[in-house]
Amino acid sequence: MVYRDFQGLKLSQLGFGGMRLPTAGGDSNVDKDATREMIAYAMKNGINYYDTAWGYHDGTSESIMGEILSQYPRDSFYLATKFPGYDLSNMPKVEEIFEEQLKKCRVEYFDFYLFHNVCELNIDAYLNREYGIYDYLLKQKRLGRIRHLGFSAHGSVEVMKRFLDAYGKDMEFCQIQLNYVDWTLQQAEAKVALLNERNIPIWVMEPVRGGKLAKLGDADAAALEKLRPGDKPVEWAFRFLQGVQGVCVTLSGMSNMEQLVENIDIFKTESPLNGEEKAAVLQVAKNMITAAGVPCTACHYCTSHCPQGLDIPWLIELYNEHRFTGGGFLAPMALGSLDEDKRPSACLACGACQAVCPQNIKIPEIMSDFAARLGS
Repeated sequence: MVYRDFQGLKLSQLGFGGMRLPTAGGDSNVDKDATREMIAYAMKNGINYYDTAWGYHDGTSESIMGEILSQYPRDSFYLATKFPGYDLSNMPKVEEIFEEQLKKCRVEYFDFYLFHNVCELNIDAYLNREYGIYDYLLKQKRLGRIRHLGFSAHGSVEVMKRFLDAYGKDMEFCQIQLNYVDWTLQQAEAKVALLNERNIPIWVMEPVRGGKLAKLGDADAAALEKLRPGDKPVEWAFRFLQGVQGVCVTLSGMSNMEQLVENIDIFKTESPLNGEEKAAVLQVAKNMITAAGVPCTACHYCTSHCPQGLDIPWLIELYNEHRFTGGGFLAPMALGSLDEDKRPSACLACGACQAVCPQNIKIPEIMSDFAARLGS
């Protein structure tokens, strides 16, 4: 297992994610025996970082991970969980939730604790000191009940900057969605640059984009095969990350033993992509995004002609992400921060934007389709 240094600790570069544990039908019905077997194999083969969260597996992940990990010496693993600020109703409950998490995970302290999912929808609440979240978590760190404090983010670069401007001096690490598709699709390259600029180590989530990067189209797979014969697409995804400056831990939500064994085998060595290989994999990403998305260049000609004042380039960016993912929570979450009259459904279909679009994008049709996909 390859390890990375973090403040005197040796963290396994591959982390065990607790969001996609094996189930016996239904997300909350986690197969404990299969999970126990996987964690035993992970421990034996050098994984020492384990990640869970309040909401994973309908609220059962923390308890199951805690039950299984309690069978091992406390100093043999590092455990991470998060404050569930993705649900605004949790904001006044930081003490209640934190105490319950310690009980569920059967520990007296968390090695790593995160503000969960900083995004457009909750940034104002996270920055509202009246909730006491920031002060409470800092107190727990002083008491030794949190060893390292950080945050995860699905929001934009601008949202991350706001959070860091307020709390950055106390943030020891940051977890972002990072893979070679989201390098451009979700501005991961800019997020990496921001975190490197502030000397904040990076934790990776969604390294294979929910499995999408583990199986490629024939043409894309063949292009990569020429450069690294025998390397599977999933290995390309991980090797890309090994070459990204600042990356410390890469979390993988593994659902069966086969995935675990394959991932551990990959992380026995460090073999980042060279320049030619990185260019090739980013071309694969471009092919995938183009096939699923709309070729907006964000020139903003459209916005100056929209009578509703819609931020059309950003809405198209969200539309592309939503289509590529096949749904998901990111677009609805981001749009939830907007007033009704700034959402795709507010488009009047007047065509003023389309008339000035250099790419001849049928913007009213895009907004209509987006609204339909969102059920609004």
